[in-house]
Amino acid sequence: MSQQQKQAQEPDLNQLRKVRREKLADLQENGKDPFIITKYDQQYHSQEIKRNYGELEGKQVSIAGRMMSKRVMGKASFCNVQDLQGNIQSYVARDSVGEEVYRDFKKLDVGDVIGIEGEVFTTKTGEISIHASNVTLLSKSLQILPEKFHGLTNTDLRYRQRYVDLIMNPEVKDTFIKRSKILSAIRKYLDGQGFMEVETPMLVQNAGGAAARPFETHFNALDEDLKLRISLELYLKRLIVGGMERVYEIGRVFRNEGLDTRHNPEFTLMELYQAYTDYYGMMDLTENLYRYVAQEVLGTMKIVYNGVEMDLEKPFERITMVEAVKKYAGVDFTNVKTDAEAKALADEHHIEYEDRHKKGDILSLFFEEYAEEHLIQPTFVMDHPIEISPLTKKKPDNPDYVERFEFFMNGWEMANAYSELNDPIDQRERFRAQEELLAQGDEEANTTDEDFMNALEIGMPPTGGIGYGIDRMCMLLTDSAAIRDVLLFPTMKSLDK
Repeated sequence: MSQQQKQAQEPDLNQLRKVRREKLADLQENGKDPFIITKYDQQYHSQEIKRNYGELEGKQVSIAGRMMSKRVMGKASFCNVQDLQGNIQSYVARDSVGEEVYRDFKKLDVGDVIGIEGEVFTTKTGEISIHASNVTLLSKSLQILPEKFHGLTNTDLRYRQRYVDLIMNPEVKDTFIKRSKILSAIRKYLDGQGFMEVETPMLVQNAGGAAARPFETHFNALDEDLKLRISLELYLKRLIVGGMERVYEIGRVFRNEGLDTRHNPEFTLMELYQAYTDYYGMMDLTENLYRYVAQEVLGTMKIVYNGVEMDLEKPFERITMVEAVKKYAGVDFTNVKTDAEAKALADEHHIEYEDRHKKGDILSLFFEEYAEEHLIQPTFVMDHPIEISPLTKKKPDNPDYVERFEFFMNGWEMANAYSELNDPIDQRERFRAQEELLAQGDEEANTTDEDFMNALEIGMPPTGGIGYGIDRMCMLLTDSAAIRDVLLFPTMKSLDK
C-alpha cells in the first residue's frame, strides 16, 4: 500500500471508530450498556454442536463468541460467530427474536462479542446452524478488525498484536492449543515416571548452570544486585542432594543475547534430574518422552517439519562429537594432541577462534561448522570435550572428555544432558577455570557458587540431568518457522525507539 493510499484510508478508519463509539454511547443512554454484563451461560462451543448434531438437532443451545461476519437481508439475517473451537452460523429472524432485539442486532459490528440462544438446525445448503431466539451483546468492539490480517506482509504487527492474530488466523490459535497439549503431555509422562514438579528462584545472586550472559537488576529492599536465572540446574541439584530423587521444572529462563528465528531472550526451559542414573539413562528417557509427546499431540511418531520427515519410531542415532567431526569434516581429533595442532587445523579450515581457546573448544567449533546442519534425524551427539562442560563428569577412560550429550533434530540442538559432576573437589577446580575465563573477557563464563559447593560437599548421589528447549520442541511439533510463532508474546523492540 502506498503512503497516499494509507493517508486516504486513515480518515475512513477514524470515522468508523467514531461511529462505533457513538453506537456504544447510544446503547448506554438507553440502558443497554454491554459492559455491565458480568457473565453469560455459554452451554456449548461451535465444534461441539457440529460433532454432536445428531443429538442436538432441534434442541435449544446457547453459544458465545466474536461475530466475524453479518449479512442483513430485510427481516432475516445471518451472522457467523467464532469461539475457542471454531465458528458456527446463526440465522437471526425478526419474527423469532422480536422487533427490538432484531433492530439492535442490525446495529452490531463485526468484532462485537455476542451470545446467541436458539435451536440447532441445518440450512437448505446443508450448513449446521443456530436459529436464534435471542441475541445478547456482551462486549462492544471499538476497533476495526483487519479484512485480511493473514495477508499482511508486516509480521511484526502480528507479533505485537497477537490478540488480533489469534482472532483472524485459526492456524495460529491451533499452534498455541498444541503448545498447551505438548506441555500437558510432558507433565503426564514425567509424573507417570515418578518425577516431582518443583519451582526454584528466578531472581538469583549467582546465575550459573549455563554459558550465557545474564540480565541484571537491583533489589531495593536489600540494596543488592541480583540476576535473572539463565538455567534451572544448580537449584534442582540442591534438591537431589536433599533426597528428592526425581525432580523437574518447566519455567522461563533469561539470557541477555540476540534475537533470531531460534532465540528469544526469555524462553521456556525444562530441566530434570534423576538420582542413581547417568547420561545413558537420560538418552532412554528422551527417546521415550519424545515418542510419547508426539503420539499424544499429533497421533503419530513421524514429525514433518518444512516438508522433511523425522522418524521417532526408529532408535535414535548415537555418535560421539569426535566421530561426527570425522564424518562431516574429515578431521580426526583423536590424532590431535596439542592446542597448537588444533589451532593449526582451525587455520587450515578457516575456522575463527580466540587465543584462549584450547583443543576441546576448537573441536566444538569444528562440530558447529561442519556437523550440526546434517543432524536431521533424531541424534545423540555424545562425549564432549571437558573445556566446554564445566558441570559434567569426566569419562573414566578418557578424562579429556565428559559424559555429556546434546540431542539434535532438524539440525537444531533440542536438549543437553550430563552425567552430573558430583565430586566437589573437581567441581571447584572447574569453577576456578571458569573464573579465569571470565577474567580474560568471557562474559558467558560461570562463577563459583559457594552454596552449591556446600551442597556438593554434603554429598550428591550419581545423577543424570537434562535440559530441554521447550520452544524448539513446540516449533518442530507445530511446523512453525520461527520461535516467535510459538511464543504468544515474543520480545519486540519498543516502538518508541
